[in-house]
Amino acid sequence: MTSEDLPDAIDLRRRLHEYPEPSWCEFRTTSRLVDLVEAVGVDECHVGEDAIDSAARLGVPDEAVLDEWHEKAAERGARDDVLDAVEGGTTGLVAVLERGDGPVVGLRVDIDALPVAEPTDADHEPAANGFRSAEEGVMHACGHDAHMAIGVGTLAELANREFDGTLKVFFQPAEEVLGGGCPMVEAGHVDDVDSLFAVHVGFGYPTGTVVAGAEEFLAIRQRRATFTGESAHAGAAPQDGRNAIRAMATAVENLHGIPRHADALTRVNVGRAEAGRASNVVAERAVIELEARAGTNPVLEAIDRRVDGVLEHAAGMHGCELSVETIGRAPRVDSDSALAAVVCEAATSVSAVEEVRRRGAFGASEDATYLMDAVAANGGQSTYVVVGTDHPSGHHTPRFDVDETSVDIGIEVLTGAIEAELSP
Repeated sequence: MTSEDLPDAIDLRRRLHEYPEPSWCEFRTTSRLVDLVEAVGVDECHVGEDAIDSAARLGVPDEAVLDEWHEKAAERGARDDVLDAVEGGTTGLVAVLERGDGPVVGLRVDIDALPVAEPTDADHEPAANGFRSAEEGVMHACGHDAHMAIGVGTLAELANREFDGTLKVFFQPAEEVLGGGCPMVEAGHVDDVDSLFAVHVGFGYPTGTVVAGAEEFLAIRQRRATFTGESAHAGAAPQDGRNAIRAMATAVENLHGIPRHADALTRVNVGRAEAGRASNVVAERAVIELEARAGTNPVLEAIDRRVDGVLEHAAGMHGCELSVETIGRAPRVDSDSALAAVVCEAATSVSAVEEVRRRGAFGASEDATYLMDAVAANGGQSTYVVVGTDHPSGHHTPRFDVDETSVDIGIEVLTGAIEAELSP
């Protein structure tokens, strides 16, 4: 592929929408992105262990799942060299344009999809226009297809402009499980970044609105807790068992009873529970998946301690062993006001932008905050840009879609803001 073969941004978004892949299984997606950034003419393209630290990953599916998606990507034409580099779930890439000794600017976009079944009826735009998900039960229900198109489009625009410095585009895997941001930081490519932009479409803001610096992120920790007891005949010898379901039930009830904190908003939720084999068997194993969120990092730490205490005491009450695994995590970080001001200025010159907000609430969690936090720790600045898009239903729902006008808006705004940082 050459630069002349690059699809326009909307067509690219549709092609990416058609072939979604879940977290750490973005094998074909990574291969496709490598083709695209090489066609742009990047100076470096890092994939596999060169792009992420595999030891720092969270939420990685089991080997059988990874193998299934890896094989599927091969069948769908993914490149052998890329598949070799990302085997085992080391997906994602870092694309680099070098133009001298000036500042280093980063752009972070996410690339994974969700386990959501996409509608087939003609009222759903992707189905009506022939780019509905080809993978049943998986779809881009949060706009990451649009994010990738914005990332590639911005890279292509800046590749044709004069600037002094370096642009790094981080195509980050596994955002939906909060598992990819930290590994990308640990790989080291963020260490020299002076300014970082992250981007998301939607979140309740309409097409034509740009939020230059999102705030009110929630720090989050997600866990998988396993209670292990001992099975017994529920009728003949219940006294011989150690009931893991009772431990699980005690934990669930008391987790939801953790008091809220006066210093910041908090959330605790058990979203998945699995236990038992039959009504006449005392269950020897139970598993729950839960999350705690908070408006500040210190408050999350306080809630975490309460969560850990509830889990430990619930297991102890019923004579069960407890194993707890962190499966997702992200800190609270706010956008830098000075860098948000750069986005504001860039957005005001884009004709399709009707409203520019210096700041606005995000109200959820995002592991782009790992990259933002790392940049700040090294003396740099970062901002999280929300590009408004009209969508027929909320994020993470089957009918989620984007107004494709927002893709071009995102490219124009970010190209202008990044160029301003590269050409002070």
